[in-house]
Amino acid sequence: MRLASRGSPLALAQARFVAQRLEAAQPGRTCELVIVETGGDRDQSQPLSVLGGQGIFAKEVQTAVLDGLADIAVHSAKDLPSSTPDGLVLACVPERRDPADGLVGRALAGLGPGATVATGSPRRRALLHDIRPDLNFVELRGNMDRRLALAGTSGVDAVVVAVAALERLDRADLIVERLDPEMFCPQVAQGAIGLEARAGDSEVFDALQRIDDTIAHRCVVAERAFLVGIGAGCTVPAGAWCTEESGMLRLRVVMAPSGGHAERVVVEGDNPETLGGQAAAALAHLVEGL
Repeated sequence: MRLASRGSPLALAQARFVAQRLEAAQPGRTCELVIVETGGDRDQSQPLSVLGGQGIFAKEVQTAVLDGLADIAVHSAKDLPSSTPDGLVLACVPERRDPADGLVGRALAGLGPGATVATGSPRRRALLHDIRPDLNFVELRGNMDRRLALAGTSGVDAVVVAVAALERLDRADLIVERLDPEMFCPQVAQGAIGLEARAGDSEVFDALQRIDDTIAHRCVVAERAFLVGIGAGCTVPAGAWCTEESGMLRLRVVMAPSGGHAERVVVEGDNPETLGGQAAAALAHLVEGL
């Protein structure tokens, strides 16, 4: 079974994890990686907002599956566009890692007045500014090694990263502070791997169901439904985090308009698509001003 993936160290770690899970779930099954270069990989200089946000790390990986060069597209689920291309389905979400953001370099309490934080995420900037209006921000691009190396150099005091990314790379010891997702709401689907397959490919779909985490999948669907509802991608300062307990979903969402305070909404229910739509409707007044 062929797995299409970006070639970054994090993407490869995720793809190898998926391959191991698939091979363990079906003895005799073998997997191979198909490495794909995306538009986001080719252009490392421009801010993500300029490049168009979500989709720049996913489109070519999706195309490899649609064109028959691979059977499964392996993504960091937070990089997926809010809508799935015709011909593909989000068939599987394996168990999710910690969805929280973390600081490398210095903790919040250790950042002096006017300290500089590196992040390319409008959401992270807006939420940090809501907590610490004195902070300065600079752009952050490149693979994880490049990002981590920036902390403590070139006037940068701290770097914001996804906790799950460092966990997958066995570098979680570098995190000096985990930002509580109850208040510092993560990016939609952060910490999750999204696996897409061709619609109607029953053999691949059956294989993926063996490693699907039903709860994680439902939560990701709810978060993505919120993103669809506000009609936005990762260039908008919005986040969502869903958990499940006893069959009920709890979805926390946030939007932080430029120059304003972050607004948070919490909704509960059992239908992920409906829940995401309700959360989006509650913040619709903010979307109109973006």
